[in-house]
Amino acid sequence: MGGPGRQRTTTRVVSIQVVGLADDGNRGERGRFSSFYILVVSEVIRVRLMQFNSLRVGGESAMKLFDAHCHLQDPRIFSLAPQVIRSTLDTGVVSFAVNGTSEEDWHLVKQMSDSYPSVVPCFGVHPWWVPERSPNWFSVLRQYFESTPCAAVGEIGLDKGSKGKTINFSDQVDVCKKQLELAKELKRPASVHCVRAFGDLLDVMKSTGPFPEGVLLHSFLGSPEMVSQFASLGGYFSFSGFLMAMKPQKAKKLVKSVPCDRILLETDAPDALPSVDFDSLFIVEGDPSLPPELQGRGEFPNLKRNGDLPDVVKDASVPPKEMLNHPANIHNVLGYVASLLEMSKDELAEVTHTNAVRLFSYEGSKVRKEGLFNTFSDACYLL
Repeated sequence: MGGPGRQRTTTRVVSIQVVGLADDGNRGERGRFSSFYILVVSEVIRVRLMQFNSLRVGGESAMKLFDAHCHLQDPRIFSLAPQVIRSTLDTGVVSFAVNGTSEEDWHLVKQMSDSYPSVVPCFGVHPWWVPERSPNWFSVLRQYFESTPCAAVGEIGLDKGSKGKTINFSDQVDVCKKQLELAKELKRPASVHCVRAFGDLLDVMKSTGPFPEGVLLHSFLGSPEMVSQFASLGGYFSFSGFLMAMKPQKAKKLVKSVPCDRILLETDAPDALPSVDFDSLFIVEGDPSLPPELQGRGEFPNLKRNGDLPDVVKDASVPPKEMLNHPANIHNVLGYVASLLEMSKDELAEVTHTNAVRLFSYEGSKVRKEGLFNTFSDACYLL
């Protein structure tokens, strides 16, 4: 976090530096620096913990969020990713699970992972792209996992919806099953798309599972009655803006059926725009679907606070149909799910972040070393 918190930590570390050097005056140069550095890092850890417990941003407790499923490599948003990621990190989102969908975009996912410590890469063949897979798609997929040991599996799945029903379902099952088996072999979690095929997915998972490393059911809109069966196989349940399309009572029953230690939040950005008023959304600068009055005006909540909303927004309660979903809109999902669960946003943020870290803490993952690396980064910045 920036601002006063950063300054307080800097002042404290400078004072520690003086004491550390004075106390180590009789030691060699190497020993003196090591002792000093350990002292500095220890103090940074202590102060950071205090800051996370006490810092306030916009009048609310600071929180950490994990976007458990998104597509920042999507052509509609990829060129805008540097600004989008920066602005989202500023809101408290610390990690993004970026899911590939086909051989055509896996290299972009890998590129993003190499460029951004906050990006957790995922490689997989989405059911919509099953017909476009190459004859050697599976060997190519394996190669990506070999070259990217921090990657999870995804997006994979089954679809009998309006688009999915045009794709041979037997092929979908074969491709999905093969990728689930790979996830189990590699001991990685898998992020799964499922539309109107939850019974089929359950059968596939029963035949290949259980999955100790977990299976993330993304943008989950399945039956509450099936939750326990999926959970027993290793299922996690991730909610996005699509949940807001359900009737509130039905949505409430669904989220309350999910065990507390299996609930996650996501954006599915640039899709799944939350169904909220225009002035509650973060907007993607450069989004071509936006009216000219909104181009280049920054993030929407800032406009609202400044009382600078243009007339085109004041007169419209519904965003443009093709509007891109900014990953910072996970805050809208957080607020909605928290209201359904009758929890505070801070409580739900902590629960879902903890769950996501557990799910993505497989061998080789960036996430399992998150705390150590963030502290080292802070220490280097301060020194």
